[in-house]
Amino acid sequence: MKIDKNAIKEEFIAMLKSTEREGVDYVIEEIERLGFFEAPASANHHLNNEGGLALHSLNVAKASLAVWESMKALEPSLEKEVTRDSIIISALLHDICKSDIYKRSVKKKRNALGIWEDTEGYKVSYKNFPMGHGEKSVIIALYSGLELSDAEMLAIRWHMGAWGVNQNSLEDCKSYDMARKLYPLVSIVQVGDSLAASVMERDTADLDEY
Repeated sequence: MKIDKNAIKEEFIAMLKSTEREGVDYVIEEIERLGFFEAPASANHHLNNEGGLALHSLNVAKASLAVWESMKALEPSLEKEVTRDSIIISALLHDICKSDIYKRSVKKKRNALGIWEDTEGYKVSYKNFPMGHGEKSVIIALYSGLELSDAEMLAIRWHMGAWGVNQNSLEDCKSYDMARKLYPLVSIVQVGDSLAASVMERDTADLDEY
């Protein structure tokens, strides 16, 4: 998938600034320094090309907003319980932890004839700040000067859903379960992330490989 990095960057920044949240400019400066707008969304899966991370984040925000709008018809209390700005903040920043983990590399990949050949790709390194996934995103946002609500921090922390839970940790399991019960924003961003990756970012070429 060809990505217009400049257009995606402009849209991302415009949406984030639309919240008028104090500290947003500092976060933008920090993630740009870390390489967010050049990074892929993954090394081997969805949007694994330059600019993919910013595009994925925008897709998650759009999907999360769509889920919120639909759910308000079924649960009107969401109108006051979850705000548009909180969805935008949580969704756009949920994966800023990935800004500095991808490194250019050469990989082996089968071509259309089934022959292995060298192809440019990415490898993953966590040596810069091995804090974890959602936790790292929360910390980057906070130390950049952005104030987050409890709901926003938890939505970012647990955006991977059960995939981000250490099943051997009773504390992890209970914390994730309680976060979902207390704050609907957690589930909204989690669902938005899943829909973005599995529906909005499907690549027919990848499907053909299965």
